[in-house]
Amino acid sequence: MTSKLFFKSTLLFFSLLIVSCGSNKKAIPQLKPSNNNVNLTSSSTDVAFKTGAENFESYLPLLKDKRVGVVTNQTGIIKYESIEMIYVQDPRIKPQAKLTNKEVSIVDFLLEQNINLQKIYAPEHGFRGTADAGELIVDGKDTKTNLPIISLYGNNKKPKPEQLEGIDILVFDLQDVGARFYTYISSLHYVMEACAENNIPLLVLDRPNPNGTIIDGPILEKEHKSFVGMHEIPVLHGMTIGEYAKMINGEKWLKDSLQCDLKIAPCLNYSHDMKYSLPVKPSPNLPNDQSINLYASLCFFEGTNVSLGRGTEKQFQIYGSPFLPESEFDFSFTPKPNFGAKDPVHNGKLCFGEDLTEIRKVHRLELKWLLKAYENTADKTVFFNDFFTKLAGTKKLREQIEDGITEKEIRKTWQEGLEQFKEVRKKYLIYE
Repeated sequence: MTSKLFFKSTLLFFSLLIVSCGSNKKAIPQLKPSNNNVNLTSSSTDVAFKTGAENFESYLPLLKDKRVGVVTNQTGIIKYESIEMIYVQDPRIKPQAKLTNKEVSIVDFLLEQNINLQKIYAPEHGFRGTADAGELIVDGKDTKTNLPIISLYGNNKKPKPEQLEGIDILVFDLQDVGARFYTYISSLHYVMEACAENNIPLLVLDRPNPNGTIIDGPILEKEHKSFVGMHEIPVLHGMTIGEYAKMINGEKWLKDSLQCDLKIAPCLNYSHDMKYSLPVKPSPNLPNDQSINLYASLCFFEGTNVSLGRGTEKQFQIYGSPFLPESEFDFSFTPKPNFGAKDPVHNGKLCFGEDLTEIRKVHRLELKWLLKAYENTADKTVFFNDFFTKLAGTKKLREQIEDGITEKEIRKTWQEGLEQFKEVRKKYLIYE
């Protein structure tokens, strides 16, 4: 049944109900949405795409009469249609049914549905998504709902048993971007591990991967595991966060080979090659589709002396440094503190590099910009820093670049690992 048909049938139902009841009903003001006067129109028979959060018919029954915690941030939003009955004081005017499009956070939505929400758990960048990359996030309280907020970044990346007390089921709703070093999947790992250890079911509300067709990059070597790379996967894995949770569980990557009681609310009418534009920034320095598409390729610059645009309005869409020659690069910029970058790399210094804002969408992990910057840096001994190996997940990539190996030859060394990963990945796919 489509949303329009649902609306018409519901409107007819209320009209008949009003006629049968007569006009001596006490006049009341317009009602606010609640379980008693709102009809949610998501349905598995709808043809429109819906995120897992919007596929609420699949998960709201699991939360009924439960004490619920939710791992989320500003990306955990839900759009839905509600039907409200509008009453007026004049008894001669019949109540009218009004279809309203709503967009609220998953926290507000669960509270509207009278779900017994107990706590919010926030990943890197905080519950509101405003903190810099790597910035310490502390516990607090949400001023709107008065719910406690527990930080899962900094010294407390994994929920402690006492932080899970009073929770019957945990909900996970974060928008990932499909890159190994984007830390939301690392938070997913630790949340799954904590749930497994404390016998708490985990419900993942799935969301699309905006880079869902790309599987590329070197495979992480286990001796280089860190919070920016916890599993032996390529840089770009081509999975939704729900599929990735299935892989963590199925491959027994949790401590002591534990497995979590995992439930997934899938997206509806989604495929990996579907174009998906994120409705909100997933983090402060990914402002648009272009930056999200280039993120994995340009993030390697975090492990070098090159700026990737933090402190400008073109984060992850430009790169440059004071050490690159103006003669080879026709673009320049000067990083300055701004939202998401309180002290950017090369703060206040003129940088020469490239502007990639207008290039076409990339469909693989691109190395050409990294190689070009390295080749044009005079003092190559200070180009890399220790963080580069953590991002690459291997020492080999740095060694290959320093040895002058071509991009084509570097990419060949990835292929065996990529083919093995793709075979494992197939077992956990939810979508085509």
